[in-house]
Amino acid sequence: MTFQNSVLTFTIRSCLQVSFLALWGAIAAPAVAATPEETARQVLAKSPIIDGHNDTPHQIAEVFDRDFSKFDLNALPADVLAKTHTDIRAARVGFLGGQFWSVYVDAALPKHEAVTRTIQQIDVVRQMIARYPDSFAHASTAAEIEAAMKAGKIASLIGMEGGHSIGGSLGILRQTYVLGARYMTITHSLTTDWADSATDTPKHDGLAPFGFEVLAEMNRLGMIVDISHVSEATMQDVLDKTTAPVLFTHSNARAITQHPRNVPDSVLSRLPQNGGVVMVTFVPGFTSAERREWEYQRSAVAGRAKTEFSGNPDGEKAAVDAWISAHPQPKATLAQVADHIDHIRKVAGIDHIGIGGDFGGVDELPVGLENVATYPALFADLVRRGYSRADLAKIAQGNVLRVMRGVEKAAGK
Repeated sequence: MTFQNSVLTFTIRSCLQVSFLALWGAIAAPAVAATPEETARQVLAKSPIIDGHNDTPHQIAEVFDRDFSKFDLNALPADVLAKTHTDIRAARVGFLGGQFWSVYVDAALPKHEAVTRTIQQIDVVRQMIARYPDSFAHASTAAEIEAAMKAGKIASLIGMEGGHSIGGSLGILRQTYVLGARYMTITHSLTTDWADSATDTPKHDGLAPFGFEVLAEMNRLGMIVDISHVSEATMQDVLDKTTAPVLFTHSNARAITQHPRNVPDSVLSRLPQNGGVVMVTFVPGFTSAERREWEYQRSAVAGRAKTEFSGNPDGEKAAVDAWISAHPQPKATLAQVADHIDHIRKVAGIDHIGIGGDFGGVDELPVGLENVATYPALFADLVRRGYSRADLAKIAQGNVLRVMRGVEKAAGK
């Protein structure tokens, strides 16, 4: 062997040894684990959130009188964002991929006025989508949601908040569906002529006969039945008769916070059979048991003050203010929202959880969930609690898409 060949052989062997050692080191060295925050962002980048309830259209009506020339939804001023909790910039940061925009009108309105204002609110949503075509795409089906998200847009759907919106007419119900409404909340804060609310005196022990007609027509149309806001008896009646999966678009677990707007275990346990989903909300009084108790006590104090200081509004206000000063308002927290998710998973299962923040619909939000940019923080907390990537994807969008497909499949039957 020549000197040159010896050198070449030595060089090749040395390179092979170095390559082998480098490969072995790469295999043997432990991979750097992603942080919970990184995991949450990675999952949401692939499976953006579909949120069940956002009241920004109501804020557009209240703050700007439906005049789109008065604001730019791409980036709202801080004082306005504090009311809407939503603009396009924050939505992008929060990985929002789909949104049911709430069409809300006062439940106490006369029937004809409720219908008129509902149509006006639907128009607000349709204008919003049309004016920001680079960011929003109207969607009516699960397939259209997926297509919008694939195109990098926020799939935008319409949800009517309260059966009072149809004025007691199946014809109006059908026409709102034509205009794009894809869910209706059976009641809002008040009991209607045909369904009992969670926060009003019951009249029908659930659904009245016309209520069952509304339910059947919604199933036939392919409109999602939303049973947030309704009494437990109404929830049970809907689950007894519906032919399609249901949504609670913004509710929590009553076992964690004893609020009538939350879902009792007796109903949660029926969701696997129905296929429905509870879209966990961020409303402080529904989230924090301490906050709920504080609100109850404040109401009692206000009631006493009204009686004791009859005809003296200044004295009434001073009495309530003094009680609040002595009893500071508890804050709801992101961790408490996650506690509700934990409980729903325990009773109903991972396939029956979604997100319905109620952004724009409340004056205050839990610490850590102040606007739509903060969704990833909640998902990072779920990672810390042991939720898998597949679990997170189901909560973010998979479960609600399954409900929509189920509703679409049941339609027309």
